[in-house]
Amino acid sequence: MMLLLLLPLLLLLLLMLLLLLQLLLLLQQLQLLLLLVVLQLLLHCYCYYYYS
Repeated sequence: MMLLLLLPLLLLLLLMLLLLLQLLLLLQQLQLLLLLVVLQLLLHCYCYYYYS
C-alpha cells in the first residue's frame, strides 16, 4: 500500500531529474556556441588589425 503512494512521487522525481539533465545539456551547448562566437569575433578583430 505504501509503495502505491510512493510510486507517483518517485516518477515525478525521476521526471524532474531528467528535465534538469536536459537543461544542463542545453546550457552546455549554449556555452559552447557562445565560445565559438567569441573566438570567431577575436579572429575577425585580429585579422582586421593585422591587415590594416
